[in-house]
Parts: sequence; structure tokens; C-alpha cells
Amino acid sequence: MPVRAFLSTVLLLVTPFAPDSGVATVTAAAETPPLYDDDAGGRANGDDPAIWVHPAKPGRSVVITTAKEGGLYAYSLSGAQLQHLPAQPPPGQDHEPGRLNNVDLVHGFRLSTGARVDLAVASDRGRDQLRVYAIDPAKAAAGQPPLTDVTDPAVPFVFNATQEEVDEAQTAYGVAVSGTRVVVSRRHRTTVGLLQLAAAPGGKVTYRRVRTLDLPATFPLPDGTTWTPCAEPGELPQVEGMVVDRARGVLYAAQEDVGIWRLRADLTGRPVLMDKVREYGRQDTYDPATEECLPGQDRGYGGRHLSADAEGLTIYEDGDDGYLLASSQGDDTFAAYDRDDNEHVAQFRVGPGSRVDGAEVSDGAMVTSASLGRAFPKGLLVVHDGAETPGDGDREVTNFKFVDWRLVAEVLDCT
Repeated sequence: MPVRAFLSTVLLLVTPFAPDSGVATVTAAAETPPLYDDDAGGRANGDDPAIWVHPAKPGRSVVITTAKEGGLYAYSLSGAQLQHLPAQPPPGQDHEPGRLNNVDLVHGFRLSTGARVDLAVASDRGRDQLRVYAIDPAKAAAGQPPLTDVTDPAVPFVFNATQEEVDEAQTAYGVAVSGTRVVVSRRHRTTVGLLQLAAAPGGKVTYRRVRTLDLPATFPLPDGTTWTPCAEPGELPQVEGMVVDRARGVLYAAQEDVGIWRLRADLTGRPVLMDKVREYGRQDTYDPATEECLPGQDRGYGGRHLSADAEGLTIYEDGDDGYLLASSQGDDTFAAYDRDDNEHVAQFRVGPGSRVDGAEVSDGAMVTSASLGRAFPKGLLVVHDGAETPGDGDREVTNFKFVDWRLVAEVLDCT
């Protein structure tokens, strides 16, 4: 069924109060093809989306997504694949291959050739680098592959000094763009770094590190004790999902086992823990036999809206107003906060519809308020689905769901 026809049905499928949970449910209008995280599927494991809005033909806008070792994918608004760009191979024997983890967009970047282009910037957690791709509006308008890799071959590591350190996997992880600067988090650490993009010869793009900031790894509790989130030995509570409210110069960063931080986008000043996961303060214990954390006593210090992991963050801009959306991965929901005062507004999930299944264990998300033609006239929310249904036996399968913003807006208006 065409997307436009299907949307007329989908608009009737908002459930303000799902009977099993009391959480509002919306359904997706479209989805991308399944990605398989095995050798036959090219080790493609979906993670994070970005929505590039075509400046002249919004109906030809492009959704760009990461798939770890599977590289980068571009899709039309119907969910059809336009392009696949593989991740980088290992730099040498016994080294790690590329793994594209998160992606965000830069608008109007000036190349060394003088041309201004929009860029998709992705974190390569396997190589500890950023990969940069120019977006061609003419090709997008024609339904052709719109992305070209313009990464300078000499780009530096983001956090590490040597390849041997890179292979230890404490590498570039989450990404959020602020103008021509990129905020990058570090895997298995609490570190967040600020990078400045720069034009390189031959129309390529490079970057330099400006500063870093370390978020807390331990937390004082009201009873006078100190809490450290459970993790594998040697790992600290990492940040992945991030978004910059560019109009306000504010960065939101989701520390997965802790909550959402609000801080200045230039990584100066004092971070504030805006909301906590429900598990905050629960002293779980690591079991080396299962390599899992066993739940401890819940002493009631956690929040009410996020179940660990706190994951993808995105901002819906409506003039000076809008919402911060956060993926609550532990209970398959999304939390909506007022963009101004960060008060919690509503909780919703992306549930199964008549043609498209729901989104579970969701990582990345991105929303736009731009009108994208008849299919999504009030904007689009794209979310990662970590458990695509139906599956294929024991194969791990993921994809991305496209949700008409009108459905989310109806949920928010019901609160």
C-alpha cells in the first residue's frame, strides 16, 4: 500500500491509554528493510538515524542510518533503500574494522573547493574516528544514491593516541552536532569531547579536538552512601545518546545507567542531571559467570520516566517551543519533556500496527518538525527497532520505523 494511503489508516490508530500499561501507543507508517547482524547480512546492526530535509523537494528527503560493521544506509521516506556505504576495513592485520555507531547532520559546510554542502557525520567506534559524507540534493531529488565519503584520509583518532589503544575499544561512540562542531562521547568511559570540523585539501573534511569533559562515575545518595552503577570490570557508565538544542546552546547527554544530563554545548560550566533512570541508586552486582548485572535492592532513589538504558535523544523544534524526546530502552517507551523547563510531558511507545511492527529496545531516534510533503506534513519521527518482527530464526535483526509526528502530537495534546 502506498505511504499516503496507509497514513489515512494509521491516523486512526493512536491508543491514548494502552490497556496493558497505561502508556500511550502510536504506530509507524513505514519501516526500512531488515538488517542482519551475521556474516550473511554483512554484520549490519542498526543503531542511529538522521533525517536530512531536502531544501527544495521535502518529499525527497533522506533518512540516513548507521549499522555498525554494516556501515551507513540511506533511505527514502517510504523506507526504500537508496544507498549502502560499507564501513572501513581494519587498518591492518589483527586490528578492529570500522563500526559506524551514531550519525548527525551539519548544514552549509564550506569545503576547500568553496562549495557549501550538507554533511552526515558518523562516529566510527571501531576506528576511533569520524566519517564524513557529503549529501547531494540533486541526486536525492532523483532518487539516486546521495552520499559521498569526503573524510580526509589523514583524520586523527578522536580519543586515543595509538592503534593499540584503539583496539581496546574505548573509542568514539555517540555524536551530536552543534554548528560545525561535533560532540562525541567515549565508549566505556564518562568522557565527552568537543571536535571542530575543518576543510581539508581536495574537498575533504577533517577535525581537531577542542576540549573534553568527564561526567561523574560515582554518585552521592540521600542516605550518605555513594553509588557506582554496575558494569563489567574496568568499564565506567558511558554516554551514547546526545542532542544539541542549537538555539539555546544546550547539550543533552544520556548516560545510559544514570540518566539525562543538561550542560552547555561547548562543554563548559556545570552539568545538571535533568532526569534519572529508575535504577539509579540500585546497587546491582556483576556476575562474571553470566557477564550480567544482577539486580540489587531498589531503595527508591531513581526517577519515574526512564528505564535503563537511557538512549537516543532528539529535539522537536516548534518555533521557540518543542520537546526533548528520550528512548527509555528498558521498557520500550519514549519520554517527552518540555523543551523550555524540561518538565516531563508524556510517555509513549511505538506499537505494532496493521502493516508495520513496533519498536523495541530502541537505541537512536531523530525527529524533524519540517513538512515532508503529503506523507509527513507535520514532521517525522524515526526510531531504531532493536527487535524487528518477524525475525528469521536465531538471526539478530534490526531496522528503523517512520512515525508521522501528528500521531505523537495527539498523544502530547492528550496529557
